[in-house]
Amino acid sequence: MRRMVKEGLLKFDATPLFPERIAYTVPFKLSDAEAQLYTEVTNYVREEFNRADALENEKRKGTVGFALTMLQRRLASSPEAIYQSLKRRREKLEKKLRELSLLHRGSTAAAISPVAAEDLDSEELEDLEDAPDNEIEKAEEEVLDQATAARTIAELKAEIEILRGLEVLALAVRRSGEDTKWRELAGLLGEIFTPASIADLSAETSPPYGAGAVPRPKSSPHQKLVIFTEHRDTLTYLEQRVSTLLGRRESVV
Repeated sequence: MRRMVKEGLLKFDATPLFPERIAYTVPFKLSDAEAQLYTEVTNYVREEFNRADALENEKRKGTVGFALTMLQRRLASSPEAIYQSLKRRREKLEKKLRELSLLHRGSTAAAISPVAAEDLDSEELEDLEDAPDNEIEKAEEEVLDQATAARTIAELKAEIEILRGLEVLALAVRRSGEDTKWRELAGLLGEIFTPASIADLSAETSPPYGAGAVPRPKSSPHQKLVIFTEHRDTLTYLEQRVSTLLGRRESVV
């Protein structure tokens, strides 16, 4: 039985043990504000990657690259996740700037040491992928909030200014309510939990993975739904939005 795939497992009456799994993608288009934020953050990540490549310290280069990759993933997660990440990163780098400015007494040309609490080499970054979730989250937060390719106080100031501008953009998207991903998810929730909904989940032009037409869900307030997300900021955001949509905080666990 261990060698059998889930789809091949049968009950004693020869019927499938598990229901058929049908996977499909709900496409959506970013709003103009979301597209601008995505472009600006992507440009920032690309420029910082280029600066990191110029560093002679390989461990620091890898740590900065890891931090920028985390930022890109949070950008794809939700406006809330990227806003909170940019805000925390800007605040941590500002704190470091104040410490450095005091230490070097206003000199902007002074070289600075790596901002990250601890630089990670390639093996340590690979090991981190297999660590417990709480350890991964803690390490990601520390690296993302502090790792920078800035080599002088002047460069650090310039990066903080860029982060401040990106934070303003992210906050504007957050306050505008133009969260396209949430709007699409809310539509699916309405289809699943509200019998009166007229949304159609089987609107794809071609069958997903040859599975045939996507069956409509049985609308019921008693349905159960699992939502997966990687980042805690997005999790908190979705908990609030889903609770408000369904009208009962106890509906979300």
